[in-house]
Amino acid sequence: MDDRDLMSVALRHARLGAGKVNPNPMVGAVIARDGAIIATGHHDHFGGWHAERAALEAAKRDGVDVRGATIYVTLEPCCHTGKQPPCTQALIDAGIARVVVGSPDPNPLVAGKGVRRLTDAGIEVTQGVLREECDALNEIFLHYITTRTPFVMLKYAMTLDGRIATASGLSRWITDEAARRRVHEDRGRFASIMVGVGTVIADDPQLTCRIDGGHDPIRVICDTDLRTPRDAAVVATARETPTIIATCSTDETRARAYRDAGCEILHVPADADGHASVAAIVETLGGRGVDSVMIEGGGELAWSALRDQVVTKVSAYVAPKLFGGRTAPGPVGGAGVGAPDDAFLLTRRTVATVGDDIVIEGGVDYVHRNR
Repeated sequence: MDDRDLMSVALRHARLGAGKVNPNPMVGAVIARDGAIIATGHHDHFGGWHAERAALEAAKRDGVDVRGATIYVTLEPCCHTGKQPPCTQALIDAGIARVVVGSPDPNPLVAGKGVRRLTDAGIEVTQGVLREECDALNEIFLHYITTRTPFVMLKYAMTLDGRIATASGLSRWITDEAARRRVHEDRGRFASIMVGVGTVIADDPQLTCRIDGGHDPIRVICDTDLRTPRDAAVVATARETPTIIATCSTDETRARAYRDAGCEILHVPADADGHASVAAIVETLGGRGVDSVMIEGGGELAWSALRDQVVTKVSAYVAPKLFGGRTAPGPVGGAGVGAPDDAFLLTRRTVATVGDDIVIEGGVDYVHRNR
């Protein structure tokens, strides 16, 4: 196997840390000699061994000599002491002869210093192998470490005529099973998931990752006036899955009932429309080390997040169906833009087929819109 093949294996191992390492990056490592794999490792959980050290320990456990071998790692090795000692020193001490890196680490504590430490020690370093794939894997980490604000993905599913429900309000199911599984995979890698109280009232969702071994995100309900039903699934299971109700209400009696059920009440200011401020919620989450937010509904919340310019990426699932109906809702509500030139534009777009559905993704270009 060549460098690209072996980096692909490292990427597969990196994904094993999805949802468990936040706000750290997902990282995989493969140690090889003459193109043959002799050990693998990945960053398994926050505070645990980094991928490089995990691979070295696996080799040691199996009695494999790694001196003179090559290690493939999806992110530049760290050179500072955090939850774990520096990986660069571990690689030097182990006698690794060559390090192949996917993504550079923008963390100011690393940012090229890891590579420099290795080269100063006489280790050959090759950079940028499958960088695009490695960057995509850690889009959340790369955004959070450079901006210190959460990576926010607005996700919705709609029909080909732009409806997220029928005129009577029914929405299950717009997309097929393959698309819904991919959504649960995304839930598993995001630190939190956000919906509006209208979605809770209409659908009574669980907002969990229903994949074996998956990670449940923190649930955040935007509920301006504390209208979340006391018997809602998110309230009933709040002691098992952390649940935050963000509100502008000062009704302490109502708030106490949710707290007694295990929910956290987060008081936030109102936005221009009198709703709980999405920007304030996202800022608070980021300050707590929550590196990512997945917004799943509904239309008013989607508009508020776009208007407040907190959405980093849009993930839109389009089903080959037509609902019609003058009153059938669309994915983004609110006041909307005043002119076509004011539209929110998506950059770095990708289009993929998932089962019978299509998913279109892209970053939101606020710079162009604000010119």
